[in-house]
Amino acid sequence: MAFAPLDARRPGDLIRTHSTLKGLYAKARAVERLQVLIETLMEPAAREHCRVASLRDGVLRLMVTDSHWATRLRYQQKRLVRQLQAYTEFATLTKIHCKVQPPSVKKAPPRRKMRQSSVAALSLRETAEQIKDPVLKEALQRLAAHHAPKE
Repeated sequence: MAFAPLDARRPGDLIRTHSTLKGLYAKARAVERLQVLIETLMEPAAREHCRVASLRDGVLRLMVTDSHWATRLRYQQKRLVRQLQAYTEFATLTKIHCKVQPPSVKKAPPRRKMRQSSVAALSLRETAEQIKDPVLKEALQRLAAHHAPKE
């Protein structure tokens, strides 16, 4: 008795026919719509630090990247609630709850690249010629080679 795999179906067909996926898709679209609406009222700097998590029982839950932005949003809560209530999606909104959740992927710090200077390379070579210690002399020559202009 061999296993017969199910026929492959397009994602759009699955979303339209499968009730669980249909519900998840509808919730995702609703959250996406709430995100767009709230971004229209937020200051531009806060937009990248704030994501809508849910709207349930009159409470809008926002995920913010750090406590700084959570505090700023709490100070603006009354204004935001009043402005958001103008939209039908937020008609039952009574309060905004901010939860701090740092981003899971940390950005690598910018790498500082040393500028290569022919003057520095020349200076290092000249200094290496006058050094008697062979280890230090070799280290200075290697360093000078890093600064030598690429051809």
